[in-house]
Amino acid sequence: MTGRSLMVQGTTSDAGKTTLVAGLCRVLHRSGIAVAPFKPQNMALNSAVTADGGEIGRAQALQAQAAGIAPTTDMNPILLKPNSDTGAQVIVQGRAIANLDARAYHDYKRVAMDAVLDSHARLSAMYRAIVVEGAGSPAEINLRANDIANMGFAEAVDCPVIVVADIDRGGVFAHLVGTLELLSPSEQARVQGFVINRFRGDIALLEPGLRWLESRTAKPVLGVLPYLQGLNLDAEDAIRADGAAKPGAALRIVVPVLPRISNHTDFDALVRHPQVDLRFVGPGDAPPPADLVILPGSKSVRADLAHLRVHGWQAYLERHLRYGGKVLGICGGFQMLGHSIADPEGIEGQPGQSAGFGWLEVSTRLEPDKQLRNVEGELSLHGERTSLQGYEIHAGVSSGRGLDRPLVRIGERFDGARSEDDRILGTYLHGLFDTPQALNLLLRWAGLHDAAPLDVAAQREAALDCLADAVEQHLDLRRVFSMLDLEFA
Repeated sequence: MTGRSLMVQGTTSDAGKTTLVAGLCRVLHRSGIAVAPFKPQNMALNSAVTADGGEIGRAQALQAQAAGIAPTTDMNPILLKPNSDTGAQVIVQGRAIANLDARAYHDYKRVAMDAVLDSHARLSAMYRAIVVEGAGSPAEINLRANDIANMGFAEAVDCPVIVVADIDRGGVFAHLVGTLELLSPSEQARVQGFVINRFRGDIALLEPGLRWLESRTAKPVLGVLPYLQGLNLDAEDAIRADGAAKPGAALRIVVPVLPRISNHTDFDALVRHPQVDLRFVGPGDAPPPADLVILPGSKSVRADLAHLRVHGWQAYLERHLRYGGKVLGICGGFQMLGHSIADPEGIEGQPGQSAGFGWLEVSTRLEPDKQLRNVEGELSLHGERTSLQGYEIHAGVSSGRGLDRPLVRIGERFDGARSEDDRILGTYLHGLFDTPQALNLLLRWAGLHDAAPLDVAAQREAALDCLADAVEQHLDLRRVFSMLDLEFA
């Protein structure tokens, strides 16, 4: 079997590529077609551990769920995890191979393309359809040379392209026409149509613009997708702090937005919980009073720890603890709570060592081999135990007496640490709040004793179905199936 590929590109970042690919994967899966998602190159600090023990962008794991299959490293062969404004850790087929600055990576893309085509060929041999997600915009003139993320890939594998644009941002017709104009003739011919995303209002008022667009470009508008309120799906990278305030919430949680914050999807369940008011606090904002402060994961732990100190977080946390507040550190945040963080080989930046906050009796050393695991374990707090699922993505190896009071048991080993009074917790596990029983126990520890039940995994499944319903209703699926050489029933 050789599967056919269809690529979704966007006029901008966050135009709707990720959600459209997820929606198409769920629609095809519903139709009984073996389908897989694929993103040649992703730049994101939200990542997931795959079934084959590697690391990919979290969005591709979500798309795999939409397709009804387990995620593998071939679904995102190149993942870039920024560790500075000009450089990133380069992960190839699930494994970190180097830290490269932008210029060095630009030269490396010739090599990276081999891995991209290798992974795509494997998926094509296994699945009837491959729905491919581009990155950013195909019209970035400065990035066109050696492109592996958009039209460079589409030309290499000879696949059709759909271009999606976000009307909610404004200027949708300029975005679509301008993007098409900046493509080469062969790339323009590859574009099979447009999708307009996040529309709200009277579609009749949009119709004249759609007809003009089709006349101007000789490309069909394949559909206008509505703005879906409350679509609870994992964010690819950007933090969305635009949720409604919850002034009557029973539990207040604060999370500092670190310059290199990673896997902030850890907090999705808390953001959605009706009794929890979670605030992401940026560098220029004063952190408000809270019941619980969570230090999140970080791609550059020592640099982000220094950032917290510069912006007054040490004094804030000391005052928070003095008045009875609680603190939880996840992954890099756990390392910050210990005595020291050593990076002698410069894994995340300049070699050196930094003093931690010192509230847990652990010390951490960063090692070249990253720990990547999906795990099932048992959370223990206040004499109660409950099961949980999560995943580990970390270069740090922690040691010290604090580990004698672990937070989680995973088979025959243990994870995390607890202070003597149980007011400060640390763990390497991401996804800590996604298991309903673990969420309930942690909320009780934080002070919410009558927490309403919440199952974020069930919400995610419902959101994927809602998305697929919208795609089925508003997209010309007959044409889309034709692009994939599939019959539309």
